[in-house]
Amino acid sequence: MKTTQMLKIALIVLFLFSGLVGCASKSVTSGDDGKVYPYDMKKQEQVKGADDASMQGGAAVPSHDAVAGLERIHFDFDQFTLSADARRILKQNAKFLKANSGVQAVIEGHCDERGSDEYNLALGESRALAAKNYLVSLGISAKRLSVISYGEEKPLIKASNEAAWAQNRRAEFKAVN
Repeated sequence: MKTTQMLKIALIVLFLFSGLVGCASKSVTSGDDGKVYPYDMKKQEQVKGADDASMQGGAAVPSHDAVAGLERIHFDFDQFTLSADARRILKQNAKFLKANSGVQAVIEGHCDERGSDEYNLALGESRALAAKNYLVSLGISAKRLSVISYGEEKPLIKASNEAAWAQNRRAEFKAVN
């Protein structure tokens, strides 16, 4: 009886420890306004072939991601930090929101299919919050922005390969009047 309990405790500890070890370290940089923001030190690369329908079972993705004036951003694997490209897109999203002061936005955090449901929900929320916090730093009222995480539940592309995963690691912006 004690052996079974010890085994359960050991598995729980191992599970919790593996979650801590799997978290990547985050980098920071100063923004144009002198504030410090998280970002990805590696340049985010565009995925070649992402606009093809030949993604081994995946659907084509439009090359321009604008939805109602708001463009999606993408993240590297296991990251919620903002790349230079993501910050550029968020600055354009902020211009749209400033020009349309009656519009509120929901920021959806998404992940690829790798990782547990719980981990991906938390990562998706971190991605949405990173985008929200950057928009707030650009002068958008936090009251106009809400976040939700879908984790891996709403993939943009339903395929299991690196090109699809890269497109699924994203934050989507939905305008709400």
